[in-house]
Amino acid sequence: MSDKTLSGWALILGASSGFGAACSRALAAAGMDIVGVHLDSKATLPRAEAVAADVEAAGRRALFFNVNAADDDKRRQVLDAVQAEAGERRVKLVLHSLAFGSLKPLVADTPSDSLTRAQIEMTLDVMAHSLVYWTQDLVWRNLLADDARVYTMTSAGSHRAFATYGAVGAAKAALESHVRYLALELAPRNVKVNAIQAGITDTPALRQIPGHETAMRLALKRHPYGRMTVPEDVANALVALAQPGGAWMTGQVIRVDGGEDILA
Repeated sequence: MSDKTLSGWALILGASSGFGAACSRALAAAGMDIVGVHLDSKATLPRAEAVAADVEAAGRRALFFNVNAADDDKRRQVLDAVQAEAGERRVKLVLHSLAFGSLKPLVADTPSDSLTRAQIEMTLDVMAHSLVYWTQDLVWRNLLADDARVYTMTSAGSHRAFATYGAVGAAKAALESHVRYLALELAPRNVKVNAIQAGITDTPALRQIPGHETAMRLALKRHPYGRMTVPEDVANALVALAQPGGAWMTGQVIRVDGGEDILA
C-alpha cells in the first residue's frame, strides 16, 4: 500500500529487520514519520540504516536509535528525544516487535542445558513486559495521539508447544494478557491495543530457533495457500488496521497468517 492514507509518528520497537523493518517501510509509504528503535552490532547496523534511508526516500522523517529497548534509561532517553522532536504532534501508532529471548528447554538432562531463572525472567521482560513499560511512559508523557493504536507481535507459541520455545511461549502468552488489560485500561483515553499473530515467517529471529528449518518446511507443506507468511503480509495488514475504520478493534489477537493456525 503506497497511498498517503496515514499521518503522524509511528514508534517501531525492533525496526531494523523482520516485521519491524517491513512495517516501518509500509507505514512511511502510507504517510507516517518513523521513530525506529533497534539493537544492532556494527555488522548488522547497515540493516537499520537501509530502513531509515527508505523511510526518508518516501519523504518521511526517520529518527532511529540503536539502543536496548528493554533498558529503562534508554527508553527514557528515546522518549526525551521524541518529545523534543515531535512538539505538539503525538505518536499515532506503536509497534512492539522485540524478539530477544532464551531458546532452551525448561527441563533438560542437565542444569546447564536448561533454562535458568535469569534467562526466563529476561525473556519475559524483553518480549512481554517491555510493552507495558513503553506504554506507561507514552501515556504519562502525553505522547499518544487521540485514537492511537498500539500493536505487538505474538505467535502461535502462546497456545501451542514447540521444542526449546518454553520461555518465549510464556512471554507470548503474557504479552497477550497485557494486551487485554492495556486495552481495558486505555479505552477511556481512546487508545486501542491489539496483538498481531503472524504465521511462521523467515526472519532473523526465526533463524535463531533450533530446528527452524523443519518448522519452515512443515509450515510450507501444510499451509492452505502453499506459501509461508512474509513480513510484507503483516506490514500491509498493519497499514489497513491503522486506518480510521479499525478504531473499534481493541484487546484482540489478530491472525495474519493466511489460515495457518486454523489447521490442527
